Amino acid sequence: MKKVVYMGTPHYAKEILQTLIDDKQIEVPLVLTQPDRKAGRKNALKAPDVKLLALEYNLQILQPEKLSDEGVYDAIVDAQPDFIVVAAFGQMLLKNILDIAPCINLHASLLPIYRGASPVQQSLLNGDRFTGVTAMLMEEGLDSGPILGYRYFQIPKNMLLSELMNRLSDDACALTVDTLHRFDTLEPLEQIRAVASHCKKIKKSDGVVEFDDALTLYNKYRAFEGWPTVFVKNGTKLLDIELVETKSNNESGLILDINEEGILISCLHGTLKIGRLQPASKKAMDANSYCVGRGLKVGNSLF
Repeated sequence: MKKVVYMGTPHYAKEILQTLIDDKQIEVPLVLTQPDRKAGRKNALKAPDVKLLALEYNLQILQPEKLSDEGVYDAIVDAQPDFIVVAAFGQMLLKNILDIAPCINLHASLLPIYRGASPVQQSLLNGDRFTGVTAMLMEEGLDSGPILGYRYFQIPKNMLLSELMNRLSDDACALTVDTLHRFDTLEPLEQIRAVASHCKKIKKSDGVVEFDDALTLYNKYRAFEGWPTVFVKNGTKLLDIELVETKSNNESGLILDINEEGILISCLHGTLKIGRLQPASKKAMDANSYCVGRGLKVGNSLF
């Protein structure tokens, strides 16, 4: 049996933890995840997905604000791990923890591109053709350690964030157990630092869009599905967006057509179809009803 201390927080990390639990050759004596956070309009405390799964299996759980908190290091040492596996944990590991056992991170990009907090969104924002998961031997730098293995695939042009995350989760699960079982035979590959890139944490303000470039707006819609979504300056969310074409030159934000399926909107470069809109603090509605309610017709500016 290989003992694995696991660190992770969101759904992506939960799926990897489930794979470790299901593996008969792996024992998980300790799980670390982020503290419960306030969420929703009522600010009720919400437990991380990883914690909820760990509770189902009566695993020991720690939720430190910082890994330097009293007792965290000792708890990891007491678990006597053969490996520490990390996936979207949300904190950088301290050197004293890195020294306990080999620390393996499952990063949702093809390193060394997109080191940092939002690699999946970044691949969609940039309209990348390929993405994947990297198993990396952790060091003190940010996602800069030697590579133990990859899994990669081509991104369908219309794939949104949630579907992409599901595919990456599946690949990360397979890569995790493969890496653990073959660890002694793997030869770590140093990252090529000259081609490394970084991505920042997503902010709500990143979702603000203008009708300049249809492809750019559409890729933001794909990347920001769920949160922060895409919206115009008055707070109206744009939902169910389709990219129609990218080559035409137009006046920005004009309604070109209205039908039961949605409205056709011009961008400076290209056109989009919008199926639904959601005004600030109101329920979402189909685009046709939105236009009727505001007296908007073909040729009018949408906002």
